[in-house]
Amino acid sequence: MSKIFDIPFNKPTPTGKELFYISQALNNNALAGDGVFTKKCEKIIQEKANVKKTLLTHSCTAALEMAAILADIKPGDEIIMPSYTFVSTANAFVLRGGIPVFVDIRHDTLNIDEKLIEAAITEKTKAIVPVHYAGIGCEMDTIMQIATNYNLMVIEDAAQGIYAKYKGRHLGSIGHFAAYSFHETKNIISGEGGALLINDDKFMERAEIIREKGTNRKKFFQGLVDKYTWVDIGSSFLPSEIIAAFLFAQLEQGEEITEKRISIWNRYHENFKQLEDSGLLRRPVIPHDCSHNAHMYYILLNDNATRNEMLKFLKENQIYAVFHYLPLHDAEGGKKFGRSSGTLGNTMDYSSRLLRLPLYNCLAINDQDRIISEIIKFFKKQ
Repeated sequence: MSKIFDIPFNKPTPTGKELFYISQALNNNALAGDGVFTKKCEKIIQEKANVKKTLLTHSCTAALEMAAILADIKPGDEIIMPSYTFVSTANAFVLRGGIPVFVDIRHDTLNIDEKLIEAAITEKTKAIVPVHYAGIGCEMDTIMQIATNYNLMVIEDAAQGIYAKYKGRHLGSIGHFAAYSFHETKNIISGEGGALLINDDKFMERAEIIREKGTNRKKFFQGLVDKYTWVDIGSSFLPSEIIAAFLFAQLEQGEEITEKRISIWNRYHENFKQLEDSGLLRRPVIPHDCSHNAHMYYILLNDNATRNEMLKFLKENQIYAVFHYLPLHDAEGGKKFGRSSGTLGNTMDYSSRLLRLPLYNCLAINDQDRIISEIIKFFKKQ
């Protein structure tokens, strides 16, 4: 049994209407996917993000897998992405026979370094997958221009990016496709859940078919065919109406949730400025063109030993902080299924020094002050 901490790393926070909407879904006598609440969620996301089509999925991983099918990834195709990301970013394409090509990250945002993408392109390159780390936008104008120049698809891994923007555009609305996550650790949650965002009309009909196990079921319900049948590859990517009902309550409060998180993020940021000025840690960097969503607050310590000591110190004081991704290119699966472009020095360095602090919607001010106080105390005892 895992240890219970006074201050956990994450605490899933209901808005208040989740159970009410779930009871409505039960009363509708339709718990399978693509019901009333699924459509309500899709409408909110579509209008808020200003995308052409949104399809709810049972996870962000599922949305990425759908994007890989829609991008027509075939065995041997190469997909450029950062190594500093979750395994689903790569796995979705490996499942289609694709080869992840790992590129280093930027010094400031820890996003893929757009200046290194062109050197990673070969005649086998099919797509670029920028990952908006911590809800901070990648340099999308440059990435989209590279994609245009080389006739490549762009699939935004915006798992952490809902309600965040790049140059006034919502993350997820810029590439050909994008994927959102509603996992319990994200800003807007449904336990498990995701969404595929589509920004190109020509993919919309096939996306519906793929999501419905490769059938033309939607045409059947629209009365366009007298029976539905198998017409393409696909799988069961729909969430249930219970998941969608929970998510709808969250999406209704999306702006308020984001504001709460930004307030917590700002409190961390202000209190750690002196430690940064003293050279003891580095705070997150938000480029001028980006507005973030406070998905996470991390600090970069000066070396791996200090990071690990702080993790231990905080846990001893009943605060559950965590590190983040282990670089994919250095993992067994990454070596087996992908390849690296360049040395990826930043990826290895920052992944060894990064520490994530508790940040959730209901994190009390006194708990946050306790976290800040213990971090300051840690440095005083050094």
